Amino acid sequence: MNIVKKEGFDFGFDPSGCDTCAGNCCIGESGYIWINKSEIETLANHLNMSIENLSNKYLFKVGYKFSIKEKQLDENNYACAFFDLEKKCCSIYEARPIQCRTFPFWDYFKQNKEEVFKECPAIKNL
Repeated sequence: MNIVKKEGFDFGFDPSGCDTCAGNCCIGESGYIWINKSEIETLANHLNMSIENLSNKYLFKVGYKFSIKEKQLDENNYACAFFDLEKKCCSIYEARPIQCRTFPFWDYFKQNKEEVFKECPAIKNL
């Protein structure tokens, strides 16, 4: 078992747990999926589309920042626009934003550990 650890967190992440998950980190209540300017450029290149087309189709502006759009699945259930619902995986994995790359090691989960344990089967106590 290869547990990923990060200083300041009293839990770890076992990537093999993703194999048994339905994409809980990409599906759920609506929220923001932040993406910065350089990540937008990387994603546009990855998808072989212009930044303008990417922005129009997949992004929306929140103040001075951008977020990836979501697909509504149910009344209070959403999925990232890039989550492949059939394969249960990210369709842009190699070009996903830092917010996605750093999950579950977000400062929010330091104070809300029980929430990340409920959401993610790959979380392990250290």
